[in-house]
Order: sequence, then structure tokens, then C-alpha cells
Amino acid sequence: MIFSSASFLLFFAIVLAAYAFTTSYGQRAAVILLASIVFYASWKPAYLILLFASLSINYLFYRGLNKKRSSVLLATAVTLNLLILGFYKYLGLLFETAIAITGWVGADTLQPRPDWIDWALPLGISFYTFHMLSVMIDVYRGDWTHRISFLSWTMYVTFFPHMIAGPILRASELVEQLENLGPLRLQNMRLGALIFCGGLLKKTLLADNLAPIADALYGHVEALNTTTAWLATLAFALQIYFDFSGYSEMAIGLAQVFGVVLPRNFLYPYISRSPREFWQRWHITLSRWLRDYVYISLGGSRCSMPRNMANLMITMLLGGLWHGAGWTFVFWGFLHGGYLIGHRLLLHLYATTGINRPRHIAQAISWLGWPATLILVCFTWVFFRADNFDSAWRISSAMLGLGQVTGESLEVRLYERSIIVLAGLVALVEPLFLQWLASRNPVAAWWAVPFPLRGIVYAGLVLSITIFGGQTQKFIYFDF
Repeated sequence: MIFSSASFLLFFAIVLAAYAFTTSYGQRAAVILLASIVFYASWKPAYLILLFASLSINYLFYRGLNKKRSSVLLATAVTLNLLILGFYKYLGLLFETAIAITGWVGADTLQPRPDWIDWALPLGISFYTFHMLSVMIDVYRGDWTHRISFLSWTMYVTFFPHMIAGPILRASELVEQLENLGPLRLQNMRLGALIFCGGLLKKTLLADNLAPIADALYGHVEALNTTTAWLATLAFALQIYFDFSGYSEMAIGLAQVFGVVLPRNFLYPYISRSPREFWQRWHITLSRWLRDYVYISLGGSRCSMPRNMANLMITMLLGGLWHGAGWTFVFWGFLHGGYLIGHRLLLHLYATTGINRPRHIAQAISWLGWPATLILVCFTWVFFRADNFDSAWRISSAMLGLGQVTGESLEVRLYERSIIVLAGLVALVEPLFLQWLASRNPVAAWWAVPFPLRGIVYAGLVLSITIFGGQTQKFIYFDF
């Protein structure tokens, strides 16, 4: 069930009705847990076996670390989880790489890639694995000492608003909220509904309309010229933003209905003025996870400049690999690692030379940072979206004006261009609009509007989604 589908809305209405009739914490916890299991099983029931096996084994590790903070036990837990994740997510990549290497060295491939390796990736495995690893690492470090039952552990991992595609939460952010579930409150329901609707509009009106444009253009890379290559990449850059930020906002809204507060996962990333700022605004909870558990563990910035640059690159390479079982994703991480290193070197240059001390120069550098960062990020999206390196190089070359159209030239129709332009304007205006909206207590103001007028707006929203909403697409990050 996709959050934007009618089947999910019906499912959520049933869950909400059941929750409304509960009279104790035990009943509320049971409703949430059962709803989470049903939600996950709706995709592929067989993967419940893997999920509960992972939950049970990792809970034993968690209990063991609570009794004794053993580095051997933690290393065993981390290794086992990564092996399971690697088996399901990266075995195909290993086979393909091995076959490619044997071909490069001139050896005969003993066996083609087996068909059985193309199983469906267990939904949310990357996310729920990271959730459980974060708890065990925090316990080992002494950062989190709150002891929880198996029920709370299971609810933390499987809580349906965030389980499939985040936000990626530390236990300290969610467990105690789930252990104190209260009855439904009108204020929470109103705020949650408002947030959910904002994400729903992003998904249905923007992301789902951008998806077929990006798919069509990336499906014919040989026919892209400079203009259409840029339109393809901008369409995908905006699609993935509105798709994932829309999902995150729907997840935040759903949790808010139950009085559970989830952190923001996106903070207007396309207004960033440096690669570092981009990662402070894009997929914030993943960025924080990589920083806390990979970058800092490697030594962070408290080391020599060469070591710090290596730490940045390793972190982003692993971040790229986490996103998908393909070398194009690793290269996407490599590009972002290179950008972060370049930015770090620029900051060092500014500090040693004082070139940015005059105010007008500092302002000019800051303003020039926005288009530079946006262009650099767009080039990374090419490798994220393209099916292979050959396609990625073709599109990148076309974007630089170096490509050669070898097929029938593609035309992007006016309404498709209009969708891209409109989505771009929304991405840029969104922070200003939401800042203006937040200053006016939108929930109270909205419910002060007479019901007939609110009804007209509700009807208009439903009509807009029905008429202008694109064909329902699954959320992009469900593949990760």
C-alpha cells in the first residue's frame, strides 16, 4: 500500500477507528503493532519471516550489550546485519562484477548470472537494519541507557509511518514516545492531516507527473541534445525531491495523528549554497546516521587534512552503496565525496588567505554558491538515475554540449516543460511560503474558516488530484 493510494487511506481509516476505541496503553500498542504488521505484509507476506528473525536476533544482541558493553558482541552484531543486508541487496552486484572482471581479463565465464539471484529486495531492509544497528551502537557507546521490552523494540522498528523509507530515527527519538501512546487528540489529528495533505500534493501533483517525463527521456539517451538532457535531469532532480520529501511529510503527518513527533527529513535542499549545506538539507536523517556512525567512527574532522578527506570520501562511498546495488550509485557517492572535499579545501583556502574577509566578496561567494551547487548536484543525479555508466556518460556529455544525437531527436512538449518549470518554482518558493505560513498559526486559522468554505477547498483538492494527479507511482526510495 502506497501512502497516496485509496487502499492505504481506507486502511488508515480502519486503524484510526480502532485506535479511537482503545482505553489503555496496551490496547493502543496492540493496534499500532498489528497495523504495522499488516501494512508490511501487504507488500509481500513472506518477508515477515526475515523481518521477525532479524528483530529477534538483534534484540538478543541488544540485551547482551545492555548487560556487558562488549566490542566483540557489537562487532558480531554489525557483521551479521551487514552480511544479511549484503546477501539480499548486493549479491547480484557481486555476481555481475565477477562476470565483468573475468571478461576483462580474457577468461571464460564459468556460469552466467543465475536467474534465482533476481529476487525482490525485501522492502525497507536498508532502513530497518540501520534502525537496529543505531540502537546497539548507542548502547555500546553509552549514549542510550533506556532499557526496552521486545514489544517496544518491535514497535520502534516496525512503526508503519516510518518503517519502509524513513525517516531514519535513533531509539531516543521514538521509543519513549511509543511507550507513552495516548488517546487521539483533535489538535494532533488536525496538524497531522495538514502535514499529510502537503506531502500528498507533492507526491500526486508534482512527483507523479514528473516521473513519466524523466522516464521517457532517460529511456532514450541516444536522442538527447543539450536542452533535452538538461530537461531530463531537472525533471528527475525535482521528481526525486518531491517524491521523497512528499513521502517523508506524509509519514510525519501520519505519526503526528497519534501524537508521535518525527523529525524533518528535508529542508529545501535546492536552495543550498555549498555541498555541505546540501547534505544538511537533503535526507537529513540518513546524513546524520552516516555522520554519527561512519564519519565520526573513522575520526571525523579531528585529524589531519588528508585523513579527514579520506573519511569524507569513505562515508559518501558507503552512502552511495547504501542507496543501491550498482556501481553508478557508488560513483554518485564518489562525486558527492569529491564535492565535500573540494568544499573543505575551499574553506581552508579562505581561512589561510583571507580572500573572503571583505563583506562584498563574501556575499558574492555565497550567492554564486547557489547555482554552482545546484549544477553540481544535477550532474550527480544523472548517475543516480541512469541505467548504466554508458547512459550516464551520454547524458552528462550532452549536458555539457559535447554529446552527439545518434537517434531520432526527442521533443519535450510544452505542457511537459511547463510541469518542470512549475515544479522548479515550487521548490524555490516553498521555503518562503512555509515561513510565511508558520508565522500565522495555520492550523488554528484553517479551522476558524467556516465549514462550507473548507468543504469547497477539500472538494477542490480532491478534484485537482483526480484530474491533474499523475498515474500513481511507487515511492523511489522503496527500492533502497
